[in-house]
Amino acid sequence: MSIHSTNDSSSGLSRRDFVKIAGAASLALAGCATNPVTGQSQLMLVGEQDEIDMDRQQSPHQFSEDFGPVSAGSVNQYVDRVGKAIADHSHRPKMPYSFRVVDASYVNAYAFPGGSIACTRGILLSLDNEAQLAALVGHEIGHVNARHTSARMSKGLLMQMAVAGATIAAGQKDERYAPIAGTVGALGSGLMLAKYSRDDERQADALGLEYMTRSGYSPEGMVGLMKILIGLHDQEPSKLEQMFASHPMSQERLANTQQSIAERYIAFNNFPVYRERFMDETAPLRRFKPVVEAIQKGDKALGGGKPEAATPFYSSALKMVPEDYEALVKMSRCLLMQKQVKEARAYAERAKAAKPGEAQAQAALGLAALQQKDFAAAHNEFSGYTKVLPGNPGMYFLDGFCLDNLGRRPEAAVLYRKYLDTGAADKAADYAQNRLNAWGG
Repeated sequence: MSIHSTNDSSSGLSRRDFVKIAGAASLALAGCATNPVTGQSQLMLVGEQDEIDMDRQQSPHQFSEDFGPVSAGSVNQYVDRVGKAIADHSHRPKMPYSFRVVDASYVNAYAFPGGSIACTRGILLSLDNEAQLAALVGHEIGHVNARHTSARMSKGLLMQMAVAGATIAAGQKDERYAPIAGTVGALGSGLMLAKYSRDDERQADALGLEYMTRSGYSPEGMVGLMKILIGLHDQEPSKLEQMFASHPMSQERLANTQQSIAERYIAFNNFPVYRERFMDETAPLRRFKPVVEAIQKGDKALGGGKPEAATPFYSSALKMVPEDYEALVKMSRCLLMQKQVKEARAYAERAKAAKPGEAQAQAALGLAALQQKDFAAAHNEFSGYTKVLPGNPGMYFLDGFCLDNLGRRPEAAVLYRKYLDTGAADKAADYAQNRLNAWGG
């Protein structure tokens, strides 16, 4: 959009453009808030309740993408206890924190802005004691407390408004949240889990160190965690690709932490690390370590574009634990990529039986049924997915396509419109629009 027009003022800005910029500026002024960690004023267009609402909307999708909570319920309870004990010593102890271990084998941990925090079984199996776990969850709690995600979203939203010229009345909470909700709905949980800046990571390190020592853990847990992550990345970068993308790790962060301990936390070095308790509590999960390692090798092969090379690794994992949910879903996807549809469907059926009600198996089963043109079965799975995890745009199109092929046009039209309403601009969107046009709008 050009800022010059037939209505240019002497400054080169039209009245319309001035209103657009003034609207964005007024929203920036109205959106200043005090950071709970620093006590300083900062741009914040996302309120605390907005953080909680977006978290509740988006986090279930990510947790499902990571194959849901591990089947060893006692491990989840243990991590939740550790996490909440540390959160009690944070700057925002009243946030609705929750902690879980998800079934994914890649090495990562992440936090949503409302306090929903997860670590993968891949990273938990890499740790050696409870102090390292405390450092891990303390770091993620640090991101929540410093409101890193919300600050990044606020800056991005203000930039969008300045460019697009959106004007929103200052102080209107519901109106302010509407464009944010639209952005999140379009981009999904990936927006909230995007890469943190190095400054964000340094601050989360410092906060995690503060929270864990307040909770009675040795600060050496943070040093140990960082050394483990750097070592794993040096040995096998693919295992930590996602973690290092969202949480840039460096020797500098390790050195900063060691310096901080020497200057501020040296007296806490005699605090316990609770290795024996950690080993006892995580024992139900550690028997899966060979399974996780096999899946990681399969993921590496698949990431290299070789599904045929990944299959033996997933098969090896299933020989050790025949009903491992992640391995079953990944085997199904891998076989589908190789056009072995019948076999892919069988593995998806097994995955659905292994973890009833978890959405990824339903998606895999629906895709396999769709490849076989079993539209009724595919519709059942896609609609079942949406009941468990409402709001996935892709499911609107896939289910609409199935209903379309079943001759159920009014229902298909509703889902095609829902898909288009998400702002999708791809081949699926073109197909949906063409079908709606053919039906008279």
